[in-house]
Amino acid sequence: MIQSVPAGVLLPVSVLHSQGFAVLATFVAINTLVYVVLAAAKVLPKVYVRDWLPRRGARQETRSIHPDGPL
Repeated sequence: MIQSVPAGVLLPVSVLHSQGFAVLATFVAINTLVYVVLAAAKVLPKVYVRDWLPRRGARQETRSIHPDGPL
């Protein structure tokens, strides 16, 4: 004999409103956000901080055979 259970009724209401369940739900939410950020970081191109900072010891004038070239 198959007994039918109403859909969505898994835990009693007293468990859903308990402090422990709230802590567990918060942990799961934070964990999910961390994994979403890590997955997005893997997809996006790498950002190198050195490209944004001025370079020490860079030449002030070009030494190229093409005088209008970049420094």
